Amino acid sequence: MSEPIDLPPPFTLVRLRESRDAFAHAIAIAEESGAGTLTYVGRFDLAEFAVVLEPGEPLRTARRAFYAGMIALTNALRAYAPPNKEVAIDWPDSVRIDGGLVGGGRLAWPQSAQEDEPPRWLVFGAMIRTVALTGEGAGIHPLASALDQEGFGEAGAVEVTESFARHLMLATDAWQVDGFDSVAREYLSRLAHEAPTAGRIDGNGDLLMRPVGGGEVSRLDLKKALAAPSWLDPKLGGPRL
Repeated sequence: MSEPIDLPPPFTLVRLRESRDAFAHAIAIAEESGAGTLTYVGRFDLAEFAVVLEPGEPLRTARRAFYAGMIALTNALRAYAPPNKEVAIDWPDSVRIDGGLVGGGRLAWPQSAQEDEPPRWLVFGAMIRTVALTGEGAGIHPLASALDQEGFGEAGAVEVTESFARHLMLATDAWQVDGFDSVAREYLSRLAHEAPTAGRIDGNGDLLMRPVGGGEVSRLDLKKALAAPSWLDPKLGGPRL
């Protein structure tokens, strides 16, 4: 019997079989289902879900909803993380726990959408590896990890999904009340910086980075980066090892 999932009232759950793809299904039903539809695949080793959004602003700026999704995803994990475990983001889409890749987020919009018009929908999708199933010893894939290897106890797909939904509501509320700057600040605080840099998120979602102490500003293109999730292994159908 499937474990029940408790989502806040704005969300409508669509539960899928293990062989299905939550992200692809959410895209397929986005237009008819509407905002708040959350597709979920009940896999033992992965938390896999996607949510339909209906932004009221042009696609060029609406893509920034991706950052709210990533905040919700990392906050969902932080809620269950053992003390002193770092939950960090590799810009724009990968989630690492103490440096080990556990998954990430991705974003889709209608192919026909125009940059200067509100898209009919957006879909934010996520995968988090909850259990390592490689059968290989620790250290074989030193850059990859799973929640069970990081001491998350009984926190699995259901708990991560429920927590994500709650934190997405909080991130969305913060955006509406305090403006996108509040979302940007929280997202930037999660970035795993390899060098001292100061960053800000441009109006179109691009990341602008300047070395602390001065230097040339570099621009990282969000739209281009979202074209192919950096954390996803298409052959595995899940996070990279």
